[in-house]
Amino acid sequence: MHVPILDLKPAYDELRSELDAAYHRVMESGRLLLGPELDAFETEYAQSVGVGHCIGVANGLEALQLVLMAIGVGPGDEVIVPAHGYIATWLAVTHAGARPVPCESDERTYNLDPDRIAALITSRTKAILPIHLYGQTADMERINSLAASHGLFVLEDGAQSHGARCHGRASGSLGHAAGISFYPSKNLGALADAGAITTPDGLLADKLRHLRNYGSKIRYQNDHIGLNSRLSELQAAFLRVKLPHLAAWNARRVRLAGRYLEQLRTVGDLVLPSVPDWAEPVWHLFVIRTARRAELQKYLTAHGIGTQIHYPTPPHLTGAYGGSGWKRGDFPLAERLADEVLSLPIGPHLTEEQVDYVSAQIQTFFKK
Repeated sequence: MHVPILDLKPAYDELRSELDAAYHRVMESGRLLLGPELDAFETEYAQSVGVGHCIGVANGLEALQLVLMAIGVGPGDEVIVPAHGYIATWLAVTHAGARPVPCESDERTYNLDPDRIAALITSRTKAILPIHLYGQTADMERINSLAASHGLFVLEDGAQSHGARCHGRASGSLGHAAGISFYPSKNLGALADAGAITTPDGLLADKLRHLRNYGSKIRYQNDHIGLNSRLSELQAAFLRVKLPHLAAWNARRVRLAGRYLEQLRTVGDLVLPSVPDWAEPVWHLFVIRTARRAELQKYLTAHGIGTQIHYPTPPHLTGAYGGSGWKRGDFPLAERLADEVLSLPIGPHLTEEQVDYVSAQIQTFFKK
C-alpha cells in the first residue's frame, strides 16, 4: 500500500465543481485584488473564529510581522517565542526589528510552557508569541493571565490550528490578535501562499488594513511604512469554498488520530501526542517520538509510507541565527525533540485502511 505524507489532489477532487466555479467567477469579474471575494472571506472567517475582524494578507509570516509592526514592536524590543517550532515565527520577530527570546516547550504537548515564561520577561519584553503547534492550542488561559500581569501583548501563531479550541474558544480568538497561514498543506489551505490576521480590536484592524497595502488607505496617500501583503481575490474565493467544509474535514482528522492513538499506545519506545482535557486539537500533524527515528523512517519509506520531520533543526541552531550567540545545549528539550519527532500521514482524505497499514508497519518494525 502507498500512503503519502500529503496528497492535496483529493481535496480538489471533492470540491472540483465549486473551486472551478470560484476561479471563473473571479476571472470573469476582472477584479483580482482587494475586492468582494476578500471582503466576503474576511467576514466569513471572522465569524467562524468568533472575532470582530479578519484582515487577509499574503502569507502567515507577514501576518505575524504586520501585527508586531502595528503594535510598535521594533529595535531593542524582545518577543518571547517557542524554542521548538517552525522558524517563520522567529523570522516575523526579526523582520519587525526585535529580538526573539526562545522559551522551552511543555514536553507533553510541545507547545510553549507557561511555567518557563515568567523568568524570561524583562523590561524589553513587548509580546508573547505562542504557536499552536501540530493543531493543538497552547495553554492560553495561563499565558494570557501571565501576560496581563505584565502588560504584554499576546499574539497567537495559528498557522496549524484552524478550528482548534482551548476551553471551548476557537484558535484565533485566544489572544489580542492571531497570525494565520493558509499555506496549501494547512487544515484550511489555499491553492498558493495566503494568510490572515484575526483580532477583536477594531482600531488595530484598521491600522493593519493600511499596513498590508503599503501603509495606505487612500491611493497614493501613505500614512504608515507598510508592506505589500494582500490576500488575492482568487485565493480568497478558493478559501470561501473550503471554509464550510473545515469542520467536517477536522472531524475526519480527529477520528484518524484516535485510531493511531489506539493502535500505537504500547508500541516500542514511542511517545504519542498528549491532549489536555481543556484542548480540542484538529490534528494538523500526527507527531510521534522515538529514539530510533532514522531506522523507523527508513523502514516506513521502504514500505511505501511517507513521513516528515517537523522540524529537524531548532531555530537557534540554524544559519539564520548563527550570529545570535546561541549554541547547541542552550535549549536541550528543543534539540531532543528535533532529534526524535516524526510526523505520520494524516489528513481528511486519508482512509482508515491506510492508517491501519501505517500502524501495522510500525508495530512490525518494533517487534523486529
